[in-house]
Amino acid sequence: MLDAQQIALRFLRTKLQVHPDVVQYILEQDNPDLLERIIAQVPPDTVVVTSKCIPGLDTLRDGTRFLADPTVDVVSGSAGTSGGINGTADFIHYFRDRYQRLGTMIRSRCGAMPIEGLIRSTRYRQEECTIIGMVVEVKSTQNGHRIAAIEDPTGTISVLFRKDRPVFSVAERLIHDEVIGVRGKLSHDGKLFFAEHLYRPDIRIDNTPFKSDRAGRAVFISDIHVGSNTFLEKEWGRFCDWLQDDPAGYLLIAGDLVDGIGVYPGQEHELLIKNIYEQYDRFGEMLRDLPSRVRIIISPGNHDVVRGAEPQPVIPDAFTKKFPKNCTLVENPALVNLQGVRVLMYHGRSIDDMIGLIPGASYDKSGQMMEEMLVRRHLAPAYGRKTPIAAGRQDRLIIDPIPEILHTGHVHVSGITTYRGVLGINAGTWQSQTLFQKQMNVNPTPAEAVAVDLQTLRPEILSFGYKPQTA
Repeated sequence: MLDAQQIALRFLRTKLQVHPDVVQYILEQDNPDLLERIIAQVPPDTVVVTSKCIPGLDTLRDGTRFLADPTVDVVSGSAGTSGGINGTADFIHYFRDRYQRLGTMIRSRCGAMPIEGLIRSTRYRQEECTIIGMVVEVKSTQNGHRIAAIEDPTGTISVLFRKDRPVFSVAERLIHDEVIGVRGKLSHDGKLFFAEHLYRPDIRIDNTPFKSDRAGRAVFISDIHVGSNTFLEKEWGRFCDWLQDDPAGYLLIAGDLVDGIGVYPGQEHELLIKNIYEQYDRFGEMLRDLPSRVRIIISPGNHDVVRGAEPQPVIPDAFTKKFPKNCTLVENPALVNLQGVRVLMYHGRSIDDMIGLIPGASYDKSGQMMEEMLVRRHLAPAYGRKTPIAAGRQDRLIIDPIPEILHTGHVHVSGITTYRGVLGINAGTWQSQTLFQKQMNVNPTPAEAVAVDLQTLRPEILSFGYKPQTA
């Protein structure tokens, strides 16, 4: 069986570089002949072998999209769909739904057997096979290896990722409660599974984004924090003036519209508007200053006046009385169609958890954090940490269907990434550096917006003149 290093070296011998997606695809197919077929059919003058060079692999798109509303269609996350919190009654259904749906995505690329069947049968000892499970626990051993306990509906097993194997680098990014597939061999005593390859639900390598068949332009922002003494009112005024002249027809806001009340200790000392109703009234007045032709889609964040547990419901009517009629309120997360282009709006609170669990992750790498969500096909895979999750009968934080655009916020640091056809956007904030951010050494990127052409999906970063004050 080939490993990633052997595959890369084989391409280098033919004076070719290879994209990591192609290496991953060859590993998952577990077919040595495929490597030679790709090399034999690489077009002349190719420098980097990409997925386009894989014979028989056609890019996929789901064709024409028929919408209830040809401009803005809320696919999921409309008002009233989040439901109440039922204590612990739905936990079993919640995690079973997560396992089954994400496990099905992995099974589309590999066959797998139940953990209990693997352990009980002596037939599979030292014979290569694949299992799929949810990560219960993951830790490092005294010798520097990585070991994870994974479970499926039939049982639990410990999986060893040895530091001298190529799979180890992928295993270092394992986090609790994500669903994975592992190919390898069971030990003689049936107590340990030696991993050789790790599968994640991931975005298909042949995924191709849908693009609008007519002109359209959408603007993405988040984390406005109206009411805070660090809200950038002058820069917001420049944004309003710009939007008056720009042809954009859509404005999407991914949460933290206002700074809120009592979100953290001592917040009252950092507020210019200390009444929550007045904060939303002021925000509504700001929206009324924007051109009425623009459709505004608004989802909440952890500073907004809704429950903290995700999925979060829409902002209640009592706080939106001054919002203009061109606003569409959605939940967090929500999937909306803009002229057929799917946008998954998620405030991004789980980024706090991933930064603490993934080596090398940081607040200034918001693009990487969106890729980590897409690889796992889940917006908040780690349960029971900083991100509160309301466990319902269905896991609404699974990324399914695949969007064209993933729109996040929360970390106040802008970032753009493209991963297997999905455009990831974090549009920063409209708040200058707070006292807490200074203590955490987080440097925000305020007063920015990202505009996207819906016919090409090309992003454009727009800055509205924020200049940090110097001491």
